[in-house]
Amino acid sequence: MAFSDLAQYPTAIELLQRCLDRGRLAHAYLFTGAALEPLEQVARTLAMTLNCQQPPRRGRAGLALDCCDRCAVCRRVAAETHPDVLWVRPESKLRLIRIEQLVPRKESKRRPLSDLIYQKPAEAQVKVGIIVGADRMNPSAANAFLKTLEEPPADSLLLLLSTEPDRLLETVVSRCVRLNFAEAIGPGRNPELLAWLGRFAQMAVTEQGTVLSRYRLLSILLEQLEATKQQLELSLRRESPLARYEAQQTQAPEPEARSRARTRRAEPSEPLELEADLRAQWEEELKAAVEADYRRQRADILSMLQWWLRDVWLLTLQQDSTRLAFAELAQASAAVASRISPTQAEENLRVLESTQRLLNTNIQEALALEVGLLNLAL
Repeated sequence: MAFSDLAQYPTAIELLQRCLDRGRLAHAYLFTGAALEPLEQVARTLAMTLNCQQPPRRGRAGLALDCCDRCAVCRRVAAETHPDVLWVRPESKLRLIRIEQLVPRKESKRRPLSDLIYQKPAEAQVKVGIIVGADRMNPSAANAFLKTLEEPPADSLLLLLSTEPDRLLETVVSRCVRLNFAEAIGPGRNPELLAWLGRFAQMAVTEQGTVLSRYRLLSILLEQLEATKQQLELSLRRESPLARYEAQQTQAPEPEARSRARTRRAEPSEPLELEADLRAQWEEELKAAVEADYRRQRADILSMLQWWLRDVWLLTLQQDSTRLAFAELAQASAAVASRISPTQAEENLRVLESTQRLLNTNIQEALALEVGLLNLAL
């Protein structure tokens, strides 16, 4: 995908291309937005552009302003197989970026980012290191990364992608040029979630803001979150190596299965614990994947709720209804707006934002949501 295909982010893309045109690209950028996938695409396109063999146009400084999206280099960058473009993503059970992913350690399982930055490129004009979910760096990783971020070589570029930049160290943020890619991001339009939000809004209208009503609203929210997590567990388990292994075991003929068991018992060099260890590893990986996806979908649900509270706030200010994110909920939004002040409505937005920050800590989910909903004025 080329920059010309990313028309939904005109301001940020224009700024990047202006820097390329003048030959003044910064050494590090922080890309922020509501979702990581579009940020990854922009980072991928920039890496392709910097190393494209057949760019459609160049700027005054001689740098490409876009990529061809067809040459061998573009294809390898797109497939994440280029030796001079390194992707770093959260790993492990806690979905964190650890120090061994950024600088050499004996625990490093693959090439750390600093090796890419400080070693000669295999073939690229510009080496590109991309940290996906940079806010997931643990403290030791973030502090170690600062040394790389402070003085990278001239033939390298660092791209940090984050949906929660407030969680990054200020010393990291201050060393990057920040670009926001949230221009085209609005509330989700998932039909199931829209139906859920409609029930939530209607409950807020009919319950008249009592304490009991808050707990009913909390119940609606927790039920939706639980259903989301269960769906994720079923979906990801079906796609996991564990499911394929269990299917193979089920399909294997009984005599064959007994034969394999006898063979394993007869060969002490193949311990039975190996299968148990592998199963435990797959279970842990599945659990981590479910938790990571659940956190993203929970953020989407709370973001949708925040957009609705924004609608309520706009209506307390007597703004035009054409600005509402959920026009189909205008009646319920107006009913809530009629009984609270603009100040209260604005505070609701701050409460929900604070709740989302709390959920990124070790606080119990139900407790954070309970405190948040009890503090809403509805």
